[in-house]
Amino acid sequence: MTRHFTTIAETSDDDLRRIYHVALGAFDDTTLAGQGVALVFERPSLRTRAASSTAVSELGGFATFFSDEEIGLDHRESAEDVGRTLAEMYAICAARVRHHEIFARMIAATGDRLSLINLLSDVAHPTQAVADVLTLAEHFSSGDVAGLAGLRVAYVGDATNVTRSLCVALLRLGAHVTVGAPENYQLVAGGLEDPTTVRGGGALRLVDAASDAVRGVDVVYTDAWVSMGVEDETAQRRRDLASFRVNSDLMAEAAPGAVLLHCLPAHRGDEITDEVLDSPSSLVWRQVFHRRSAMRGVLRWIKEDE
Repeated sequence: MTRHFTTIAETSDDDLRRIYHVALGAFDDTTLAGQGVALVFERPSLRTRAASSTAVSELGGFATFFSDEEIGLDHRESAEDVGRTLAEMYAICAARVRHHEIFARMIAATGDRLSLINLLSDVAHPTQAVADVLTLAEHFSSGDVAGLAGLRVAYVGDATNVTRSLCVALLRLGAHVTVGAPENYQLVAGGLEDPTTVRGGGALRLVDAASDAVRGVDVVYTDAWVSMGVEDETAQRRRDLASFRVNSDLMAEAAPGAVLLHCLPAHRGDEITDEVLDSPSSLVWRQVFHRRSAMRGVLRWIKEDE
């Protein structure tokens, strides 16, 4: 059966555990020897492209990059025809897309012959969540993801696709997550990556004040206030989210030894200050390192089923 990795919610606990495990194994192997992976990017990214291409190479394969200008999903040709074309030449397509529905359409069009990896969509960012879990496990529990049970994590700012995947992953490991955001930027129930439906793991709490969210937590996480596609809302977002800026005063509300995560790119002076981002508590560069680890884990897991 062809494996896909498009959301955390649709991936079983056993499969997630396997992904976390194989992500950190020695990478001098031949998992993808002589095989290509298509990298389709409707939206640009430094870390996602670097992590994906490097991981493919480390597993013995080669990556082919396709930009939005080259493919033009549903503009130059339909997503279905793009999928059919890629399925004739590749076994795996890792895509960064504007609309999550693209994945289901490609799966249907190719008869489920092409494994798909979500490198970011409007619904979820699952490879980022895997990298975040690996980063936290490395810091708090010697790499054991099960050791994250009971960890207290706060996400502050605009609750986005990153927030959803992060919350689902951490809650299922038994970590407790608080999301601090204004009402119009807060998580809402529903969708394919829905933290509010996670049962039997950690607790999810939604609050409307940054200080309430971070008080006593072990981890503070934030992301850009102005994501791709909403640049015309920049001025309004800066006003609405000003009290959610992660600075030294906000970090002081967290538990002693609390660490900082940010999936990058950071807009210094908006959602985060230099003094925090560049502080000893910042794990952001380990997050970058583990973006590559995460891709290795997902690619290995996909190929294991063959």
